[in-house]
Amino acid sequence: MSTPSPLSRPGSAEASRISTAPQPAVSAAPPRTRRGGVALWIVAVLLVPLLALLVRYFTGFLGTAATFIGLILAAIPFVIVWFAVRYIDRWEPEPRRLLVFAVAWGAIAAVTIALGVDLVVTLLVGRLPEAFSAVVQAPIVEEVAKGLGVLLIFAFARRAFDGPVDGIVYGALIGAGFALTENVQYFAISYLEGGPGQVATTFFLRAVLSPFAHVMFTSLTGFAFGLAARRGLRTGAALGYGIPGLIGAIVLHALWNGSATFFDFFEIYAALQVPLFVLFILGVLALRREESRLTRARLGEYAAAGWFTPQEVDMLATGPGRRSALAWARTLPGDRSPVMKSFIADATALAAARQRAISGRDPHAAAAERYLLERTTAARATLLSR
Repeated sequence: MSTPSPLSRPGSAEASRISTAPQPAVSAAPPRTRRGGVALWIVAVLLVPLLALLVRYFTGFLGTAATFIGLILAAIPFVIVWFAVRYIDRWEPEPRRLLVFAVAWGAIAAVTIALGVDLVVTLLVGRLPEAFSAVVQAPIVEEVAKGLGVLLIFAFARRAFDGPVDGIVYGALIGAGFALTENVQYFAISYLEGGPGQVATTFFLRAVLSPFAHVMFTSLTGFAFGLAARRGLRTGAALGYGIPGLIGAIVLHALWNGSATFFDFFEIYAALQVPLFVLFILGVLALRREESRLTRARLGEYAAAGWFTPQEVDMLATGPGRRSALAWARTLPGDRSPVMKSFIADATALAAARQRAISGRDPHAAAAERYLLERTTAARATLLSR
C-alpha cells in the first residue's frame, strides 16, 4: 500500500464505522445546517449598506459616467477569473451561496476596510509617502482584510471547507472581488485623467498582464486554512496555519507592488511574476490530483462495505471516468446524464463527508453519510432501470 499524502492526513479522531451495503429502510433526512450559516447571512446583510456607501463614494468622487465605464471594463477580467476558479472547483463544487459571499466580501467589505484604514491613517499622521503606502501599508491592510473573509468562511461554514483546494477557491474569489472594485477605481481615474488612451494602457497592465494578482495573493491564505481544515483543526488552532499563509500573501503582494515602484515592472514581471504564476498553476493541478486520490481512497472504503463496485470507484475518481460515464448516460432512454451528474456529485460529497468523519470535525457527518448513501443508491437504480 502506498504512503498517503500528508495533505490528506486525518486527525487523531477514530474513523466511524461504515455500515454494510443493505440499503436504508427509512428515508434519511438531509443533515442539519450549522448555526454558523446564520452568522454568514448576518454578515452578508451587513454588506448591503457598505455597498451603498461604496457606490456613493465612487459616484461622488469619480462621477457616474466614469464609474460606469470603470465597472464595465473591470467586469471583463473578473469574468475571466470567475470561470477559471469555477474550473478549479469542478471536482467538488462549493455551495454557490459561499462563492457569492466570497466575491461580495472581497468587493465590498475588504475594500471598505482598506479605504477606512487609509482614511484613519491620513487623519492621524497625514499622507504617507507613496512608496511606503504601496509596498507596506497596502499589502498588510488589504491582505488582512481579505484574509478575514477566508477566516469567516472557515469558522462558520466548516462543512463546506474540506481542504486546500476549497481554501484556494474561496481565497481566489475574495481576491477577484477585491480586484473588481479596485479596477473600477483605476479605470475610472484613468478615464478622467487621460481619456481612452490612458484607459487602454491601464487595462492592459491590470486586466491583461495581471488579472490573477490578487487571486494568487489571497489564495495563499486560503490554501493555509485549507491545510488546517484537512487536519480537522478548530478555528483557534487553524490560525497557526492561516497566519503564516497570510504573511506569505503579504510578502507576495509587497513584492508585486515593489516591482512597479522600485524596479522596471516588465523586467520583474518576466523574471519573477510569470514563474510564480506558473508555479501557482502547477500547484493547483497537483492539489486537484490529490482530491482525485482522496476521493478514490474514501470511496474505496465504501466499496469494501459493498456500497459501490470497484468499477464505480474508478469511474468516480477520475476525470476521464466521469466523462465516459456522462457519455454513456446520454445514450440511455430519455438521456439520463442529469442523473449521472447527480450521482457523481453526491458520491464526491460522500467522500468529503467520510473525510470529515475521520477527522472528527463534523458531528453531523454520519447524518450526511446516510443521506448521501441513499441518494447515490437511488441514482444508481434510476440509471440501471429499463
